[in-house]
Amino acid sequence: MATTGQASGGRGDGRLTERGIYTAALRLIDADGVGALSMRKLAGVLGVNPMSLYHHVPNKAALLRGVKNLVAAQFRPRVDGGSWQEQLHRFAADFRALAHRHPNLIVHSLASPDFIEPEDPFWTGLTGLLHNAGLPVAEVARVGAVLTSLFSGFLLAEANGTLGRLATLQPAPTQATAATRSGADADGDARFEFAIQTLIAGLEAHLGPATSR
Repeated sequence: MATTGQASGGRGDGRLTERGIYTAALRLIDADGVGALSMRKLAGVLGVNPMSLYHHVPNKAALLRGVKNLVAAQFRPRVDGGSWQEQLHRFAADFRALAHRHPNLIVHSLASPDFIEPEDPFWTGLTGLLHNAGLPVAEVARVGAVLTSLFSGFLLAEANGTLGRLATLQPAPTQATAATRSGADADGDARFEFAIQTLIAGLEAHLGPATSR
């Protein structure tokens, strides 16, 4: 018998769908972090018996994969029009905006080696962009992997506060000046702009002048 106030939530409970479960789990993660997520707490939010969730997701690991895939599917980069540099800039900015909407999930996901899957819009979009920029097919995956690692490292450092803390440090006690203190106060958008322009400049140098614009 179901607990008082809860539906039995079996397979026939029309309120339970995988998407609904993942959406509710994402709301909990956004509010309290991955560590606070549990099947029991999720069941309480959905108003069902905790055991009913296991008809749809076998464990918390599978639940988190589903939530990650739900968020990954929301990524719709704007890569049409403009130079490949402009497209890459928009691509990175769009993914950063998505990461900022779900920082708790991003911090957790970036710690996993499979946080980007081959079929994810991020990977298909990035590799397509690199191919269209003129990168040889044999190099697309390698360069894409490096760019993804550098960009994800930036996002993780931004999300967990490392980037902001480092930006306030002085180069060395003897080099501290009012100018360096002022420069260290640059906001997150300025740091992101510097990071993506650095990546673009590096890719331009790799591609050579023939495909730089």
